[in-house]
Amino acid sequence: MRNTQSTSPGKVAVAVMPTGTSLPAREDVLGQAIPFDRARWLPLLPGPDWWPAELDDCPTVAARPRVDRSTVFGIARRSDTAEGRRHLLTAALVWGTGTKAQSVTRRARIFAESAPREIDARLEAVLSVLREEGAVAAYYAFNNSHRIKFLGPAFFTKVLYFAGHDQCVGAWRPLILDRFVALALRAADTGEKWPAGGWTTPCYGRYLSLAHDRTRRAGALPDQMEAALFAHGRQLARLRSAAASVVGDVPVRALAGVDVP
Repeated sequence: MRNTQSTSPGKVAVAVMPTGTSLPAREDVLGQAIPFDRARWLPLLPGPDWWPAELDDCPTVAARPRVDRSTVFGIARRSDTAEGRRHLLTAALVWGTGTKAQSVTRRARIFAESAPREIDARLEAVLSVLREEGAVAAYYAFNNSHRIKFLGPAFFTKVLYFAGHDQCVGAWRPLILDRFVALALRAADTGEKWPAGGWTTPCYGRYLSLAHDRTRRAGALPDQMEAALFAHGRQLARLRSAAASVVGDVPVRALAGVDVP
C-alpha cells in the first residue's frame, strides 16, 4: 500500500481509499447534516419524552430541519440517564434515516416491537459495557445478549459512535459500520472480505483496527476515515445501480471502468 501524505490543510490522503481520495476535515464530518420530518417521528415514538429538545432547535434548509453530527454528540453527553439514552437513540435514528415515510416507519419498528422498559434496560446495559470494556465488547453486547429487535448494526453502531467516540475506553473508538462503509471496505485492498450485512464482532474489530491504524499515521481522527469510506461506498453503490440500469441483464462486472466490489 502507498504511504499516506499530507494534501491540503485539514485533509490527508489515505492508503485504503482510491488514489487521490482524501479524508474530510473533522469540522466537515461534525457538520454532516441530514434533513428530518418531526411530524413523521412523533406518533411512532413511545411518548413525547423520547424526543430530544435539541432537534427542535436545528436550522431549517429548504423547508426541512437538518440535524448534524455535532448536535447528536451534544445529546449523547446526557446518555448517563434513562431520558438521555432515550434521546440519544432517537437522535441517532433521526440523523441516520432522512425524511422518507417508509424509511422512518421501518426505523421506528423498534419501538413497536419492544416495550420502553426493555429498550431502556438494553441501552443502559450496552452503554455500561461501552464505558467499562470498550467498543468491540459493546458491539458484541448489542448484537447478542442485549439486542434490541429491529435495531441492527448499521444503526446501533451509530448509538455507540455518538456515545463513545469522544469518550472512548480502550484502544479503539467506536465507529459507524453500515452497508456503504462495508462496500468501500470490500473495494479496498485490505485483504478481508466484507459482507453486505450481518457483520460479526471480529469483523467490526478488524474495521476499527484498520481505521485507527490509518488515521493514527495520518494524524486524523477515526470518524474522518468512516466518513470518507461512507462517501466512497455510496459512490460505488450509485455506479453499480447506474450500470445495472444501462445494461439490464448484462453482469455489472463486465463494464470496463466501473469499480464494483
